[in-house]
Amino acid sequence: MAPKGKKSKKDVKPKAAKASDPLFPSNPRTYQIGGAIRPGGRDLSRFVRWPKYVRIQRQRAVLYQRLKVPPSVNQFTKTLSKNEAMTVFTLFNKYRPETPAAKKQRIKEAAASAAGGQSTAGTVPNVAKFGLKHVTTLIEEKKAELVLIACDVDPLELVMWMPALCRKMDVPYMIVKDKARLGALVHQKVSSCLALTGVSKEDSAQLKLLQDLAMEKYNNNPESLRKWGGGIMGLKTQAKLDKRAKAVAAEEAKKLASLGKA
Repeated sequence: MAPKGKKSKKDVKPKAAKASDPLFPSNPRTYQIGGAIRPGGRDLSRFVRWPKYVRIQRQRAVLYQRLKVPPSVNQFTKTLSKNEAMTVFTLFNKYRPETPAAKKQRIKEAAASAAGGQSTAGTVPNVAKFGLKHVTTLIEEKKAELVLIACDVDPLELVMWMPALCRKMDVPYMIVKDKARLGALVHQKVSSCLALTGVSKEDSAQLKLLQDLAMEKYNNNPESLRKWGGGIMGLKTQAKLDKRAKAVAAEEAKKLASLGKA
């Protein structure tokens, strides 16, 4: 057997650089994490695993479209328009309650003036009232001049009865978007309802206009008490029903043609 000798390394010729084609430019991919596996610019929102609360609120919105919604629930979809809501919130913004820091400062000043022998008696300022129990008491005692109810209270049963109470007590009410916006007026995260018990003299005309609007659009509107909501089928179901109706119509046309009545 011949002895194994060391193989001589062949001379490796350097490869010539391949000329790039301007019509078909090279677009190399990287398969690392976050690389170019998916096509760029595609909307992947339908593949996202959304948080549970997002899924629930989207499913609820779809169910409110599909199912027959009774008038007592459907009335909360009839909110004020953007311009009307802006007018209402502009008025309520003038009567925001004082912050805890401002209240602390006022009490401190009142105590200092009382210590100096000065009179501290003064008129109680008009401010927006909030809190479900507080607003309910004001409505029952007919002290509320105007009531705002949020459209997206969860669970809705908390305020579902309030429009009926306002109509019974003849208190003007409005349904507005949304609980976060109402909460911002009273320095809270959210608020289900607000009420005004009075305004200054220069705003009394504006309040009267809003009261008339509320009585016309909500209190004295029988349509909101009778109109059911929902019953809107999805696109697939609508297409299926249209297809079925066309097939029935074509079958009827065939029958008429065979009987010679067409």
